Amino acid sequence: MESLTPVIARIGIRVLTWLSAAAAAAPLGAQPTEADAGVRGYWQEPSGAVIQIAPCTEGLCLKIVALPAGDHPHTDVYNPDRGLRGRPLCGLSIGRGFAQTDARHADGGHLYDPKSGRTYSGSMSAEGNTLRLRGYVGISLFGRTETWSRVGPEHVTCASR
Repeated sequence: MESLTPVIARIGIRVLTWLSAAAAAAPLGAQPTEADAGVRGYWQEPSGAVIQIAPCTEGLCLKIVALPAGDHPHTDVYNPDRGLRGRPLCGLSIGRGFAQTDARHADGGHLYDPKSGRTYSGSMSAEGNTLRLRGYVGISLFGRTETWSRVGPEHVTCASR
């Protein structure tokens, strides 16, 4: 009868070989894809500006991190507060107070539209690389939805603030 020690050794080598192959096939610390990031990340709105959605002290906040090319104001010229009309749009916080209900949804926040100078209540939902941002006054029924597209951080052109 064969000794069990060589048999156990052969089984151990086979198990170690299999575990090594499995570990090599699975990436260590696999990062979620951009689409898995939900509402957080960088988004391009229809006119071409890039907005970053990220955690802040007030929940989730939105900040302009790139302006589109072309002839348009670079300062907050439509702000109802005349004292704020000279502030740059690059780096401007345009959303705050969003409560993230899950990775793909956030609501209860406020959105500032620098194109009109108005502030709205808001909610957002992400599906893959598409974000639907709803701004409204009073109840969600009285508002409009804008669709944004996910972009990468390489689109950021504003200086860090």
